[in-house]
Amino acid sequence: MVFVKKKTTVPVSALYMFAVWCLISMTAHADACLECHSEWEDNDRAPSKLISTDVHFKAGLGCADCHGGDPTLEDMDDVRQHKNYLGVPEPEEIPLFCAGCHSNPAYMIKHNPSLSTDQFDKYKTSVHGKLLLGKGDTKAANCVSCHSVHDIASPRIPTSTVYAVNIPTTCAECHGDAGYMAEYKIPTDQYEKFAGSVHGIALLERNDLGAPACNDCHGNHGAIPPGVTSISAVCGLCHSLIADEFSRSPHKKAFDDLGYPECEGCHSNHLVQKPQHYWMGTSDSSICVNCHAFDDGTIALTSAETMHKSLVDLHDAYTRAESRTNDGELKGMMVTDLRFKLKEVKQFIIKTGTAIHSFNDSVVVKTAEPGLQLANKVYESAAAKIDEYYYRRYGLGIASLIITVLAVLLYFKIRSIEK
Repeated sequence: MVFVKKKTTVPVSALYMFAVWCLISMTAHADACLECHSEWEDNDRAPSKLISTDVHFKAGLGCADCHGGDPTLEDMDDVRQHKNYLGVPEPEEIPLFCAGCHSNPAYMIKHNPSLSTDQFDKYKTSVHGKLLLGKGDTKAANCVSCHSVHDIASPRIPTSTVYAVNIPTTCAECHGDAGYMAEYKIPTDQYEKFAGSVHGIALLERNDLGAPACNDCHGNHGAIPPGVTSISAVCGLCHSLIADEFSRSPHKKAFDDLGYPECEGCHSNHLVQKPQHYWMGTSDSSICVNCHAFDDGTIALTSAETMHKSLVDLHDAYTRAESRTNDGELKGMMVTDLRFKLKEVKQFIIKTGTAIHSFNDSVVVKTAEPGLQLANKVYESAAAKIDEYYYRRYGLGIASLIITVLAVLLYFKIRSIEK
């Protein structure tokens, strides 16, 4: 028997597809920059170690898209001689360096249509931009000072340096360094104060992303300290009802005429605390007495006493009603309806606190009165439920006694019949 060896042939089309696949694979990985840097960089913060997490790298951009040059060249001397090679930019070059893409609407719409393209224009108006671009101060923050470099992430990602919760720490890298900031003659305790404020506690401890970070008040790319005339506008972005009340108050014109900062005058700036009742009034610890006196020719302190009393009375009424409601609940009474009414009272407390900024005692009293009445009704209803609880207990006790007596009598009656 003769075996004939069959000749195996590979279709030309298959060879063509294989060649194309190889070419695509080689092209996709032809980044000599990354390959070379990966070989000798062993620091965890080195570009080659960070780049895989970078938002630009994930979008398909490589080293050459920022630094220029030809990523297929392996010899560094050849790379440097390439006509498009930019290398590592100097600090003062970085804003314009990034703006090459980020200020180009036609380019950015292909990658992130929702991202604004005016960051560089805003940066030029900022304190940082004026120092860096105008005065050549390379200590001033540039793009990478805040956004990092080679591991830049979307602000929506919790690991990003510009994620809301991380922004105070990012700003404090410079602004919390007393040595670094010495020549600028500004405080460096902002972070510590902010962390202890109502805003800082909400943001840093409770992760409430609705709470303001540094950039919500100061801006980000156009960062600038709010001026005396703009503080109320900045605070009013969140506290709009309070801003409206203040704008109609007698303090508005007085503060403007004297050049006093509006909100900051009473609430401070970075160390904003939860408002306390004693702030309003005539005690030594109240804020009002810092500017007013009984003999200053105004009714300011008289009004302050009236407003203070309305606040305290409403809060005390709420506390009494809540305590009485809790007692009723512990005794097993149904208090769901009272809980809802207590929430309404809480809203009246908030409204009264807002009305304080009108600095009109009649407005404050009028706002607090319905809440005071409702709180008293809740107290009375809770007290009635507790009375009902004791009535039921007494009734049960009397009924139990009667039943017991009847049972004993019945027992003796049965015994007598049996005899």
